[in-house]
Amino acid sequence: MVVTHLSQVSCAKEKIFTKESDASNFLKKHDKRSPKSPGGNSYLFPCHSGEKQKLQAEELWKEYYEEQRNKSEKFVEKQNDEQEERSREAIEQWRQWHYDGLYPSCIYNCHHV
Repeated sequence: MVVTHLSQVSCAKEKIFTKESDASNFLKKHDKRSPKSPGGNSYLFPCHSGEKQKLQAEELWKEYYEEQRNKSEKFVEKQNDEQEERSREAIEQWRQWHYDGLYPSCIYNCHHV
C-alpha cells in the first residue's frame, strides 16, 4: 500500500510541475501584470471590482460636492441680488426725499464758480 501511495504522489507532482522551458514560454506569453476585464466582466477579475466600486464612490462624492457648491453659489447670488435691491431702493428713497423740483437735480448739477 505504501508503494502505491508514493507512486500516486509522484504522478501528482508530474501533473502539477512543468518543465522550466514550458514555464518560461508561458510567462513570456502572459507577462502582463494586471489584465483588463473584457466587456466589464468584473466577476472574472475580482481585484477590478473593488477599484470600480472606489471609482463609483468617488464619482458620487464629486456629484454631491458639486451639488452643494451650486446650492451655495445660488444662495450667495440671491443674497447679493437682495442687497443690491435694498441699496437701490435706499438710493431711490434718498433721491425722492432730496428732490428739489428741478430735473436733473441742482445738487448734482451745481457748478461752483
